[in-house]
Amino acid sequence: MDPAGPSPATGPSRLAARLDLRRPWRAWLGDLGVTAGAAALGLLLLQGTLDDPTPGQRIVVPVDLSAGAVSLVFLLLFRRRFPVAVAVTMMFAQWTATSTLGTAAAAMYSLAMLRPWRTLLPVAAANLALIAVLFWITSPWVQFRQGIVIFGLIYAVLITTGMLVRSRRQLIASMEERARAAEEGQRLRVEEARLLERERIAREMHDVLAHRISLLAVHAGALEFRPDAPADQRAAAGVIRQSAYEAMEDLREVIGVLRGDSGGAEADRPQPALTDVPDLVREASGAGGEVVLDDRVPDPAGVPVRVGRHAYRIVQEGLTNARKHAPGARVRVTLDAPGGTALTIEIVNPVPPGPPPAALPGAGAGLVGLGERVALLGGTLEHGRTGDGRFRLHARL
Repeated sequence: MDPAGPSPATGPSRLAARLDLRRPWRAWLGDLGVTAGAAALGLLLLQGTLDDPTPGQRIVVPVDLSAGAVSLVFLLLFRRRFPVAVAVTMMFAQWTATSTLGTAAAAMYSLAMLRPWRTLLPVAAANLALIAVLFWITSPWVQFRQGIVIFGLIYAVLITTGMLVRSRRQLIASMEERARAAEEGQRLRVEEARLLERERIAREMHDVLAHRISLLAVHAGALEFRPDAPADQRAAAGVIRQSAYEAMEDLREVIGVLRGDSGGAEADRPQPALTDVPDLVREASGAGGEVVLDDRVPDPAGVPVRVGRHAYRIVQEGLTNARKHAPGARVRVTLDAPGGTALTIEIVNPVPPGPPPAALPGAGAGLVGLGERVALLGGTLEHGRTGDGRFRLHARL
């Protein structure tokens, strides 16, 4: 027994497991069919013996039927779990009553259906030998020959049928196993194709984006260190160069994920936390925007790492949307932890009047991604225009 597993059943549950009473209803139907066939064969043999009795043979019908009924119950309960024991027991029980001969034949059918021929043939040979001895002792020569022929044919048909049923079940099991193996092989092929496609995408991203971002960083660096450039342009060029460098780091991380490299960039590069939000706000302000941070969290370092990482990404996406759809507008970022049980993030900016400005290209999946992040933590996300002409993004983690 596994020490970590459930305790062994006791009482009725243990008895039910011992007798295999929890078998499927299809198995019960099959067992009842075999038992009914055994009962019919036993009654037929008993009726034949009563119609043509052997001289000196005396049969007490109630006792014979009672023995046959007990053998049928024994067959019904134990034929699947202990087919060899049932067959051997009925081999000797058929000496006690004529009606048990049908049960012994059904037990041989069960043995042929549930066990290989190496186990079946010795038991079947011993059973037929005992039947021959029984007829030799109790019957004259003519009835002896008839009995041997009849029981030989009955046992041949039952054993052959049981072996055919066993072979069919083994064939079906083999086909099911092959189907499972084929499904597993197909799944592995699909997974391999997916990995190859991810590697192709990673190579494409590296070849295209890395080249363009590196050019952007080089030109921004040249402008930043140009001596005759104004100070504000050099500062803006420095922001561009730093942003390009961070974009390269993000790209390296994404490529590592696509390639399945779990020990790559993500393991080497620290993940952002709630304590990094002020730096993010200063970076956004340095790029020419007016961003105000209202941090009401008493202990940002005490916020769980997972919550802080998602909060950072929410603020980052909110500031990106504000720059795209309301350039130059004043953005207010509020962080709060009311009651110390949840973290709320609110990003508000006025909606510019007139037609919407030409925004930077995007996939439009930023808010969808935020919704997925919030759902991972079981939080809520609200976004949309307010009645006073502002756009509000509110998340609760």
